[in-house]
Amino acid sequence: MSTTTEAALEANNASAPRFWRSDALPFIEARSIDDGRDICYAKHSHETFSIGAVTGGRSVYLNRHASEWIGAGAVVLMNPDDVHACNPVATERWSYRMLHVDVAWLTKLQHELGFSENHAFRAFSPTMTLDGALFDGVNRLCAILADHDADTLRKESAAITFFSAVQQKLNPARVPDRNASAALARAAEFIAENCTRALKLEDVCEAAGLSASHLIRAFNARYGMTPHAYLINRRIQYSRAQLRRGRLIAEVALDAGFADQAHLQRTFKRLVAATPGQYRN
Repeated sequence: MSTTTEAALEANNASAPRFWRSDALPFIEARSIDDGRDICYAKHSHETFSIGAVTGGRSVYLNRHASEWIGAGAVVLMNPDDVHACNPVATERWSYRMLHVDVAWLTKLQHELGFSENHAFRAFSPTMTLDGALFDGVNRLCAILADHDADTLRKESAAITFFSAVQQKLNPARVPDRNASAALARAAEFIAENCTRALKLEDVCEAAGLSASHLIRAFNARYGMTPHAYLINRRIQYSRAQLRRGRLIAEVALDAGFADQAHLQRTFKRLVAATPGQYRN
């Protein structure tokens, strides 16, 4: 598979699991199931850090020596090599979404958020939480990862934003106070000058001289939007200029960096409150 290939393994029925993964984002994999009432998990562990949201039904959740009933709204966490199992009540429609994250990637993020670089991965103490923001975050990230219109920059930014929130809520560390005004200006300028390219987050980070987690957090605070949202806004500005010249919408869509004309149509209407055709005419 190429570095941009994504695999979404479609289920033939509600009881079959669905997976998402991408060669462009090899550090994360998503799994979901809509009706797992007949599923029975033997005790097992993962080499990844795993976090999941229960969206329906109830089950007995085992993690190491702890055992508890959980239901819709619960967020479960499994550190690498934690022996666990989650077996549902057979008569209830058990559903969930799960994210599996590479430990080296998450450790690097922990360092960027203020942990000493001499530390290895810092395990999470909670095995379950009812935090509504984290529950919504799991579901939102899974939806973004599975969205065919979302590019790699948006997906990677969403993953960093979510796991930064997980870290700060459940395993907080003091974030260094750094003056990044000039660096943020460099990031914004780089995005503006390269808005029609398929930018990667690492490209923007290199131009700004900032880590990914710091860039996303500080950029949002400075400009009121994420680097990805800023990129899309710049692409729409570019599209408007090209449409004023009377160019074909399909040509403008591809030149501006959108997947196709339909993608430009949806995004243009969301930001401009008019279709490209209405604007051009």
